[in-house]
Parts: sequence; C-alpha cells; structure tokens
Amino acid sequence: MAAVYKSLSKGGSEKNESSTNGVKKNKQRDAKFDSKSRLGELNELAELYNCNNVLFFEARKGKDLYVWMSKVPNGPTVKFHLQNLHTMEELHFTGNCLKGSRPILSFDAAFETQPHFRVMKELFLHTFGVPQGARKSKPFIDHVMGFSIADGKIWIRNYQISEVEQTKLKDGDEEAPTVGKSNTDINLVEIGPRFVLTPLVIQEGSFGGPIIYENREFVSPNQIRADIRRAKAARHNGRVEQAVGRVSKKDDLGLLSNGNRPAKNELDKTMLFA
Repeated sequence: MAAVYKSLSKGGSEKNESSTNGVKKNKQRDAKFDSKSRLGELNELAELYNCNNVLFFEARKGKDLYVWMSKVPNGPTVKFHLQNLHTMEELHFTGNCLKGSRPILSFDAAFETQPHFRVMKELFLHTFGVPQGARKSKPFIDHVMGFSIADGKIWIRNYQISEVEQTKLKDGDEEAPTVGKSNTDINLVEIGPRFVLTPLVIQEGSFGGPIIYENREFVSPNQIRADIRRAKAARHNGRVEQAVGRVSKKDDLGLLSNGNRPAKNELDKTMLFA
C-alpha cells in the first residue's frame, strides 16, 4: 500500500511540475532574420505585418554594419554602410525625449542638389517621419532629427527641443514680451545616438531590381583591412631580408663563430712577414 501511494504521489508531483514548468516558460518571438542572400523574403514579412517601410540591419564578421532601407512593395531600396556609431549610453548626453513622440525631420539643402540624394530624402521621410494620429504615437513633438551631407556621407543627429524661460533683468523687472514673440528661449540639446551613413547602391525595386545608382568611390572595409595586413607583411619581410643580408655578409667576412673562414692569401703581408 505504501508503494502504491508513493508511486501515485510521485506521478502527481511530476504532473504538477510539468504544468508549472509549462506556465513559467514563455515563448518569445525571434525578430532576427538570418538569411543574407534571400533579402526578397523581407517583402513577405512586411506584407504579413502590414508594413510599408523596411529598415534592415546586416552585420558582417562582427565588425561591419550595413543598413538596407526599402519602400515595400515597389521600391526603391538604398543600401548604406553605417560608421561612427555612438550610443546614448556611451556619450552621456543630457537630452531626453518622450517615448513615442513625433520628430521633426531637418534636411540639409544639399539633398536637393543631386537626384540620388532626393531619393534618399524621400525614403528618410517615409521611414522616420511619423504622421499625425499614427498608432502608438503621442501627439507631441519634442525632438529633431538632423540629416546633413558632408564628404558624400549622411550625418544623422538627434536633438531635444528644450524650452527655457527668459532670464530676468538685473532690476528684478521682467522684460516686456513683444507682440508675436514668446517669453521662452528654445534650444537644442543632443540626445543621441549619432552615426554616419555612406550610400552604396540604390535599387529600383524592393530588395531587388536594376541598380540606378552606385557609389564607385566606396572602398570595402575588408579591402582596407587586407591592405593594412599586406603593408605590415611587407615591413616584416623587409626586416627579415635585412637580417638575412647581415648574416650572409658576416659569414663572408668570417665574423661568425661557426661560419666559414675566408681562404688565406699567400701574398698577404701577414703571411709573407710572419
């Protein structure tokens, strides 16, 4: 009887443990996309979640980061190389903004100079611009995203709109506000993060199609690292050749302890007048 009770109690405890384990374990949705060769599948994912814009981050070798920005489903698609990424925690900026608030997008005048920059500007507007009344967005505008062009690269910064009351005069009287002007000073305080985008290619379709723009001045980071390794190898080979030359020269002069002595010349003065 005791054995039967023990077996029943054991089975019941196992069921309870399995049920509690089943409750404790929560399935988490994996938001990663492992395939780097079949990027066209991102269009299906965007259609599944009713998305019109896709921002895909592609990491290579744990060192290089590329960004794909696409307008689903008809395109275009822009590929960037992301550099000089500094996070908010790293820079310790004092700026802050509300979660879900809408940003003001500020673009450099250079975006209107060339056609491919105009295409990128439209993609930035559709990707980072939040329309009024959008889902999960707050009806506030408290930060500015700045897009500037320098050296053929796009520099992106994020600033907080800070409103501070004007300082009082020395005699204690406040300055009388003029008509049409507020009594607050508006400043921009950087929030972060900050990064630089180098445009590489623009495709006509969404993650595919003919290439309508290509940056031929871009040098791959792999090529830069290979050139650095070759330069170091060339310096090392030069030092090795110099060391071998010194050893061979000492060997010819007979300066090595275990080297070959030069043959004695019978007409040498040391031999004639020994």
